[in-house]
Amino acid sequence: MTDTNKDKNETAQVDDVNASAEEQEMTLAQSVAKNAIGLALFAFITAGVIALTQQTTVEKIDFNIAEAQAKALYEITPKDTVDNDLLNDAYDLYAESAKTLHNIRLLGPLDKRAMVYFAKLNGQTHTLIYPTVAPDGYTTAIKLLVGVRTDGTLSGVRIVDHKETPGLGDKIDIKKSDWVIDFEGKSLALPSIEKWKVQKDGGDFDQFTGATITPRAVVNAVKNTLIFHQENSDAILKLKQRSDQMQNKTEEQNK
Repeated sequence: MTDTNKDKNETAQVDDVNASAEEQEMTLAQSVAKNAIGLALFAFITAGVIALTQQTTVEKIDFNIAEAQAKALYEITPKDTVDNDLLNDAYDLYAESAKTLHNIRLLGPLDKRAMVYFAKLNGQTHTLIYPTVAPDGYTTAIKLLVGVRTDGTLSGVRIVDHKETPGLGDKIDIKKSDWVIDFEGKSLALPSIEKWKVQKDGGDFDQFTGATITPRAVVNAVKNTLIFHQENSDAILKLKQRSDQMQNKTEEQNK
């Protein structure tokens, strides 16, 4: 074989090796790209599923709370004592006009959808039902509805959301015991405000065996709601009347 032919063969072999290397590099790059796309797609789908699951869970929790709240409204003011739609006869405690109210913090750390409800008979409001949060429950905050008649007496109290200890603190729930029934008819005068405590603290209200923190939190929250009602009920009724008048005027204009 001549030197020229040998050179040609060597050149061809080098070209083949280079081509093979380039093909391997392309194959590796394509494989990496495919894997990256696959991982990105998997991450995108997984994130979407997680977000959807979280949203669904939040919506379910909100629905359960709303359902419990609707049920509680008609336990606080039975249907035979009202002739209006309790769920839709309400006033937004975070409306611009509500900024004139005093000490709304007495109702606890309310969410931005907090509404006070009005129980009426023959067009006359006889009970205001307040959303209230006891921030100092044993495990977490306790959400309540507190019904106060226009004369300042309690028509009823219901727990609408809590995470208190089963068998101990959960006795605040009407499904577990009738402890909350004891609030009915009470006021800031009965017992005196100094007695709005659990018995362990020198007050008039029962605590639970092995659980004092939870009932103490609820008693304090109900007392604070009564104070808020005493300071603001007249103003709230006027604000609600004004809000209804504006709404009626708007509806008339849109006809």
